[in-house]
Amino acid sequence: MIATGPQLTELVAELGPHDRIAIDTEADSLHCYREKLCLLQISIPERDVIVDPLADVDLAPLRDALGEKEIVLHGADYDLRLLRRNLNFVPQRIFDTVIAARLIGIREFSLAALVQHYFGIELAKGSQKANWAQRPLPARMAEYAVNDTRYLLPMAERLETELNSLNRMEWFRQSCRRALELAAIDRERDVDEAWRISGAGALRDRASAILRELWNWREKEAEAVDRPPFHILQNRELLDSAERFAADQSPDYKHFSDRRRRAFREAGERGMQLPERDWPVRPRRYGTRATAEVVKRIEQLRRHRDHAAKDLQIDSAFIAPRATLEAIAADQTRADALLVPWQRELLRI
Repeated sequence: MIATGPQLTELVAELGPHDRIAIDTEADSLHCYREKLCLLQISIPERDVIVDPLADVDLAPLRDALGEKEIVLHGADYDLRLLRRNLNFVPQRIFDTVIAARLIGIREFSLAALVQHYFGIELAKGSQKANWAQRPLPARMAEYAVNDTRYLLPMAERLETELNSLNRMEWFRQSCRRALELAAIDRERDVDEAWRISGAGALRDRASAILRELWNWREKEAEAVDRPPFHILQNRELLDSAERFAADQSPDYKHFSDRRRRAFREAGERGMQLPERDWPVRPRRYGTRATAEVVKRIEQLRRHRDHAAKDLQIDSAFIAPRATLEAIAADQTRADALLVPWQRELLRI
């Protein structure tokens, strides 16, 4: 694992001659309040390495070295967002193996499925609950992490050959550029609506107000101890507590410390004391029935899409999912934002 300045300097020098570099990331969102980058896996033809972002090492030289490279990723969106937030790194060019596989017409495009398809190798399954922040990193976890990039470069070569043979390389480049654009857009959480967890819609009036206060209390508690909110209180317990407070049945959790128990009760009482004018308003469901003309347009787009998908032997939803067809049928000016040129061409827009 690369965890010192000299090791990083050596790696940066090795990256120099290579135009295409495979990258993957591992993050921790199950053991801390804010998601953090824990591992950065890198593969070049001669070497597979893991960089430790949690070590006391300045990764700016690595970020700069990667700036002009084509970055190979599998399902790029999550990794691109993580790299931008944690390393301030935004690649200029990417090769997303998922996009390539779908453009070729491969229906099973998980990393394990593609490694099996191209190399006949079965990858070991990893745990979704693994703590990637633990150090030292267990050997089995390190091996799992390295396998995420070990096969990407030769896989990209094979995918590129197939894309060229099908004359779809330009389509691929368009889709990768769009993936970069979308990953650069921040997904802001609506703090006024974030408390509406699954099941919140069943609560009425005062109970909703109490739930909102309890949710805000849980967020502050989780941030203070750097733990995920569900470590403080699970959603179902939050919902149950709101209902019990509303019914004048003060809930109690024996595992809470005295301080946390007091803060929890204070949050519930704040919700109880809110006047009706300050209770949350149930969100309205917007939407209108499509006109006959829009329905006709949707059907026309669907026929174009399905005909093209059958002819090209690719998944019709990869050309355009149903929701996209409906949006464009209602407002064709949205086509440029929702589709790249090759998709619009197939839909005859």
